[in-house]
Amino acid sequence: QVKLVESGGGLVQPGGSLRLSCAASGIRFDYYVVSWFRQVPGKDREGVSCISGSDGTTVYGDSVKGRFTISKDRAKNTVSLQMNSLKPEDTAIYYCAAAPLFYTGSLKVDDYGYWGQGTQVTVSS
Repeated sequence: QVKLVESGGGLVQPGGSLRLSCAASGIRFDYYVVSWFRQVPGKDREGVSCISGSDGTTVYGDSVKGRFTISKDRAKNTVSLQMNSLKPEDTAIYYCAAAPLFYTGSLKVDDYGYWGQGTQVTVSS
């Protein structure tokens, strides 16, 4: 059974940083593209960033370029999202998702079959 578990969310002031982590069981991230999505109530889920488990290719959404960094730890079978210079508009539930390597570079929700339960990130003073 595949399970993705996110951690690291919380409350942070504008300009602050948080680091999210996604841990997998039942699959090896080496053979998948792993992405972070986010969603606020009433809006569509938005692709934030993805990383290829095979060659480390990364893609970022325009709204987070230069502020967020995605990385993977092969030994721990985890993918992390370092979020710096956080803004109130970054407030959302953040989800980890995985798809076959065929979808490397994709930030389309429909391409991803495995999802975590999400972790809340709130940026507020």
